[in-house]
Amino acid sequence: MSIKKISKEQPDKFEFDKKNNEVAKKIIQNYPVGKQQSAVMGLLYLAQKQNDNWIPLSAMKYIAKFLDMPYIKVYEVATFYSMYNLSPVGKYFIQICTTTPCMIRGAYKLVDVCKRKISNKENNLSDDRKCSWVEVECLGACINAPMMQINDDYFEDLDENKCEKIIDQILSGKKPEPGSYKGRKNSEPENNRKTLINLKNA
Repeated sequence: MSIKKISKEQPDKFEFDKKNNEVAKKIIQNYPVGKQQSAVMGLLYLAQKQNDNWIPLSAMKYIAKFLDMPYIKVYEVATFYSMYNLSPVGKYFIQICTTTPCMIRGAYKLVDVCKRKISNKENNLSDDRKCSWVEVECLGACINAPMMQINDDYFEDLDENKCEKIIDQILSGKKPEPGSYKGRKNSEPENNRKTLINLKNA
C-alpha cells in the first residue's frame, strides 16, 4: 500500500473563492456555537475540491485561521485520513481497491492497466498531468468487486478491458459513466437470488 506524501512544491497562498467561502460558513453553522473546529474535515474536503484534488500546506494554515484552531490540529487531521491528498493527483484521481474480495476477482489486473496507461508507479502523475492512481484498502463495494473509485464516483464489476476503456475515456477528455459495468443494480446478485428463496414457505 502507498504511503501518503506531502508535495515538496507548495503554493504560497490559499483562500476559499467567493462561492466556497459561503459554503464553508454554512458548514460551520451545522455545529454548536464555540464548536466550529468540528467543521475541519468538511473544510479540508472543500479546499481539496477547489485546489484540483489536493490540499497544500497553505490551505491547512488558512483553515486553521478560518476555524480559530491550532494549525497542527488541522495538519493532524489532513495527514491521518486517506481521503485527503497532500500532493497533486491530477484532475482524475484513480483509487484501485486491492483488499481481499477485489484482489480475488482480479484487482491487480486493473493495477496493471493503470501502470501501462498512466504511470508505472502509483502516486505519479501521467505525462499530461491529468491523472494518477493509487492502491487503497476497502472502498465498501465488495459485492461488485473488482472496483475502483475515480474522484467521487464508483466503477464496479470491472475487468481488464473495461478498466482500460474507462481510462482511455479519461485520457481523451471524456467523462466515463460510473456504476456497475455488468448492468447490475445496487448490489443485487449477478444471476438472481440463491439464498432464502423459499422463505415464504418456511
